[in-house]
Formats: sequence, structure tokens, C-alpha cells
Amino acid sequence: MRWGGEHGVRIGLSAVVMALRSGRLCVLTTETPEHELALPFGPFDPAEDRTFERALRSFVTAQTGFGLGFVEQLYTFGDAGRAAPRPTPGPDRQREVSVGYLALTADAVDMAPPGARWTPALEIFPWEDRRVAAAAPIVEALTAWADGDPRRVERIEALFATSPSARWDETRVLERYELLYEAGLVAEAARDRDDAAPLDLSDRPMASDHRRILATGLGRLRSKLRYRPVLFELTPDTFTLSALQAAAEAVVGLNLHKQNFRRGVERTGLVEPTGRLSTGTGGRPAELFRFTGAGPRDGQAPGLALPALR
Repeated sequence: MRWGGEHGVRIGLSAVVMALRSGRLCVLTTETPEHELALPFGPFDPAEDRTFERALRSFVTAQTGFGLGFVEQLYTFGDAGRAAPRPTPGPDRQREVSVGYLALTADAVDMAPPGARWTPALEIFPWEDRRVAAAAPIVEALTAWADGDPRRVERIEALFATSPSARWDETRVLERYELLYEAGLVAEAARDRDDAAPLDLSDRPMASDHRRILATGLGRLRSKLRYRPVLFELTPDTFTLSALQAAAEAVVGLNLHKQNFRRGVERTGLVEPTGRLSTGTGGRPAELFRFTGAGPRDGQAPGLALPALR
């Protein structure tokens, strides 16, 4: 399929499907023939596919066995060379544009097709988990790369909150990944530039620009937590407030203040008690709650406050 000039354009579709499993935020991944970790992705054929979304649903199910629920369009990725970092010049070269989608599910069943699995998202971006000290060697390597350049130092301070006055912004996932790519500190940068292997950051590289697409999806999810009740799309129908806090912490990679988080949840009116207690936790039974739905004033349910521990 070709249009848009002599070289032509191909349209691909990518899916960022996220769920909580065993207390960890996970993303649905596949494996390429070259054994690279990848998002579910496939081509859009304008002659055969009626809509992007129908094509997306079809190949996600074919590749992973998972049936998508609600999805939203994430972004259109069209950087030159995104499908093949070092394309061969000539009339047969094609530009590939990928339309990314974000989907959330509370039903993260085990995958049957070979290579399909739920991969912990913060294993792919370990520096995004502020509950552990994974960013320390990264900041050291970035500081060496900056070599005193004021603009680089300023970006590092702003994105990784390395100065006392800087505040960590959990939503800037893509900007942090792109800074690490620019500094040559992630495997994709070495691959795309034919460089030597980068610093071992204990992260997990992905095929093509799929980690960039995933970074966009994770940043979008974290941002939406504050203005839409999307967290409840990842939780079961009933939950304890401790489990709800653990779910929020798994998404944002932060330790949250217990009392302030609970007060914030209560103020929103997003949850109500079920009159039942949890069982099988091994500890004291806790009250079970459920999501109430849209807010009473304007029909728009708010998001959650995320009071991080300092």
C-alpha cells in the first residue's frame, strides 16, 4: 500500500494494553521473530480494514489471545526511520507511520500464544520507580554526559529532580526516555546508531520505537489519574482502600501518604462501602469498597489526589 509520494507510506497500529498483576503495573507484550520484546502491532490495510480500531482489535487478539475492551487513541508516531532505523536508500524505501492506542483492563488473564506475556512496565523503565534507588547510576551517567553544559544540566535537574528545588513529575516519562536516548544510555540508541553497548541500566529494550510508544502510554495513564478515575479500570469490582493505594503506587512508582490518600479518596466520593469485609488476606479483615461512578454535580468523575511521601 502506497501513497504520499514516490517512496510511499505504510500505516501500522500499536497497542499499549496495561493491567495490574500481582501488585505490579504490567503491559501486554509480544516477541518478534528476532526475539525482541514488542507491543502488539500490525499493519492497516485500507483496502481490507474498515477502521483502525477494528484492525487493531483483530490483530491484538490474533497475536495474544486477548480481547480488547475500551481503547483510546494515544498518538501518531511518524519519525523518519521509525520502522527500520537504517533504511536502504532507493525507490522501494517506505515511510512507516504508527497510530498508537491505549487500553486498560482489570482482566489480565494468562496469555496462550507463544511470546505473548504480561511484562512489568517498570522493568522496562526502572528509573520510573521512585520507590527504589534505580535512578542513581543513571543520574551519574547523565551528569558525565552533560559535562557541565548548562542546558543539559538544567534538563537533568528538571526531569530527574536532582536539585532540592526540583519536583519529580511522574508524567514526564517520554521526556526522560528521550533524554536517555539522546545521551546514548539506552539500548535502542546504540542499536540505531551502530554504537557500542550502552551503560547497563538493567532496563529492557524493545523493538523499533515501541519503548517510546510505551513511554507515551505510561505518561498518559499517570497524567489521567489526576483528572479521571481511570485507576478503577485496573481494579476489581470490590477492593480495600489499602489495595487501591497499592494500585495507585504501582502506576505512579511512588510511595503515597496513607492518611492523605484515604482522605482524598473520601472527598471525591468515588468510592462507597459495600458492607462486606475482605477475607483471605492473612491479617485483620478490612472493609471492601466499590467505585460509585460519575460525580453528582457535572456527571464527570474526578481523578485522585496522589500525595507522595517526602
